[in-house]
Amino acid sequence: MEYVIEAQDIWKRFRLFHDRAPTLKERVLFSHRRKYDDLWVLKGVDLKVERGKTIGLIGQNGSGKSTLLKLMTRILYPDRGGIQIRGKVSSLLELGAGFHPDFSGIENIYMNAAIFGLTKKDIDRKLDEIISFSELEEFIDSPVRTYSSGMYMRLAFSIAINVEPDVLLVDEILAVGDESFQKKCLNKMKSFKSLGVTTVIVSHSMSQLEMLCDELVWLHEGKIVRKGIASEVIDDYRVTMFGKENLRLEAENRQKAERSPEMIIGDGVVSENNPEFENESTFPQSIDEKRRWGNGAVNINEVVMLDNSGQSRFTFESGQPCTIQMLCKINKSISNLVFGIAIYRNDDIWCYGSNTFIDRYPVDVEKLGDEVVVRANIEKLNLVEGEYYLNVASSDGLGTQYDYWARSVIFNMYSHIKDVGVCRLDHQWEVFQALKGEHVI
Repeated sequence: MEYVIEAQDIWKRFRLFHDRAPTLKERVLFSHRRKYDDLWVLKGVDLKVERGKTIGLIGQNGSGKSTLLKLMTRILYPDRGGIQIRGKVSSLLELGAGFHPDFSGIENIYMNAAIFGLTKKDIDRKLDEIISFSELEEFIDSPVRTYSSGMYMRLAFSIAINVEPDVLLVDEILAVGDESFQKKCLNKMKSFKSLGVTTVIVSHSMSQLEMLCDELVWLHEGKIVRKGIASEVIDDYRVTMFGKENLRLEAENRQKAERSPEMIIGDGVVSENNPEFENESTFPQSIDEKRRWGNGAVNINEVVMLDNSGQSRFTFESGQPCTIQMLCKINKSISNLVFGIAIYRNDDIWCYGSNTFIDRYPVDVEKLGDEVVVRANIEKLNLVEGEYYLNVASSDGLGTQYDYWARSVIFNMYSHIKDVGVCRLDHQWEVFQALKGEHVI
């Protein structure tokens, strides 16, 4: 087994310097104080990467991923331990570093490729391939200062991946150019495996890492938490991260509840009394800046989302059961009462809405006391991964709002399936050979 990258007991420290004392008196009085603190960003990291393997580094910001990559490129050096790299290294850390703005695209190709260690003869041989890959044939003789940021990045990426490296180091720069160019870049990186190129990638895009990497290394506070098969490490990482996200959203929603907007009291009438509005009166058609309004006949005092064990939470896995619970108080004598919910994506896309009138669930006001519990039991919360918010409302079902509360709860969805859109539809695929003479309808 041949290891191309070997890191043994790596420790890396940065010094955080304090502000310099502004006066001579303070310098004398506090001269005994340390002028800096040591911040250890890597703590005893051991890592071996086999030839031809693609490894991903994941972790929260500040966990040491980019620092470890810079140690591999020898931009930085460890304070303890050592790293051995076998072969020619090409790094995609800061695309276009070393470009001269007044040089043409071709001149920058020669200069940048030389920095990567290619001879002029090598560059002559690769020139057409680099230009073709960048798709900048029409602009290659123009100064790069005239390039857009996308063109600039495409040229830099094309140089870096066409220098025939033994080791490729990539840091958060896979989103280069438009969608078609990104696909071309990803396909190029996939092809490196068959050429025996060893690749180390730092990214926050779990889908890209799962697609490209054989293994993932999870770093946390400068230490390796886990190393293993990409899909398994991603699952563990997501569980941990969404647990932390649930705590964050819990605190955020608690603060929102403590300072929940007071209802703007009015007559609550949002439409004429006609059947056209009967099914829509309990959820908004747009996001109102006031966030909460109504005539106050029925107050919604608390809104929570519960899992199947009855625990309040703010992160759910797609397909998981969920109960939306409202605690309400009836303040006035009313004859009609309808409760509704609406779920929006965080970009204000309306994902779903329903109410007790639409679902033909009559609310008998005469049998209710002043305090009311309302539950919408959702068997499967089939939303795709992302952030969402919940709007709730009470009304008479005829156009008069009692209490409409926008963004009452913010929650997150996560999923192991990478489908896109808004919701997940239960489905099964079938692919089979058509019978002779059979027509597709």
